[in-house]
Amino acid sequence: MTLPERENFGGHRHVVPSMKPINEAHVAEPGLAVVEVAAADDETAFAVQELLATRWAIAPADRTTHEPGEPGVRLRCFLDLRQHSAYEADGRVPGCY
Repeated sequence: MTLPERENFGGHRHVVPSMKPINEAHVAEPGLAVVEVAAADDETAFAVQELLATRWAIAPADRTTHEPGEPGVRLRCFLDLRQHSAYEADGRVPGCY
């Protein structure tokens, strides 16, 4: 699988100080990805996660985090681009927010 290259304009290694570092196993093979969502509220963060789940297999987050002094909330989920989602497999349509 070849994905387009993107430049890290900020050169940041860590964006959210309260989140744990990414485990090497989560990105050990092409097609595996860690997605960090920043949103105004929990409902929006979980809506983005659900949108990702309509396309790819994910290990979803069950909660968001909030860093004191920072706006909004953060959520981290894990994608496997090599597998289709359960929604695609059985024709389910996720709920809308």
